[in-house]
Amino acid sequence: MDPIEQFRSERAATIDGYGRDGDFQALSNAWREASMAKRYVYNFDWLGRPIIQYPQDMVAMQELVWATRPDLVIETGIAHGGSLILSASLLAMLDMCEAIEAGVAFDPSQSKRKVIGVDIDIRAHNRAAIESHPMASRIQMFQGSAIDPEIVRQVREASEGYKRVMVCLDSMHTHAHVLAELEAYAPLVTSGCYCVVFDTLVEDLPAGFFSDRPWDVGDNPKTAVHEYLQTHPEFEIDRSVQNKLMVTVAPDGFLKRL
Repeated sequence: MDPIEQFRSERAATIDGYGRDGDFQALSNAWREASMAKRYVYNFDWLGRPIIQYPQDMVAMQELVWATRPDLVIETGIAHGGSLILSASLLAMLDMCEAIEAGVAFDPSQSKRKVIGVDIDIRAHNRAAIESHPMASRIQMFQGSAIDPEIVRQVREASEGYKRVMVCLDSMHTHAHVLAELEAYAPLVTSGCYCVVFDTLVEDLPAGFFSDRPWDVGDNPKTAVHEYLQTHPEFEIDRSVQNKLMVTVAPDGFLKRL
């Protein structure tokens, strides 16, 4: 066997084994719960902007972007903008690598790749920081509820002409809101690409864990994902991603369009 393929095969077998390793999963889940209680996910930046994610999930996004090569990423939930900057920088690297592969000069001004971000409240200091960032030219923001019909219309209009689309949902985490986001934005995901639904971990934490939030066990992104999938067989959960990471905010949240 080719040594590269042998490595990949061995790694795939290891990852598959994690999915059946109850002890390893329990250990990972216990650490995840402790880390969430200590606000661990607030500790990191991406290119200077706070990104409220586990490092594992940041790596997962890099792998998915490289594997699927989207020309558009749509994100609901902006906060400090770190996730928008992450996606924009990954698209910029795609452009650079594809130029090298093609043996042509890299000209970022010729790229159509971009990131669309939606948030109900883009605070002035965050907007200013995002708009002054070196990745700003690749970012388009809309302020308003992600499920407002007018915002959905604007995002769909801004998405026209893009051939490979990825969606990331990370705003309000109640069942009804996430289900409405899935109905609005998941259809924009193109074949082979992903809709990543963040914070599905709420279903796996103790009831009342987020005492100051409206979501809880039984009312969260994971319950919305499972309901959505009942009537949308064009998507499936790619559990190889969560098995690889072991610590992720998105168990059952990596949805691949078939």
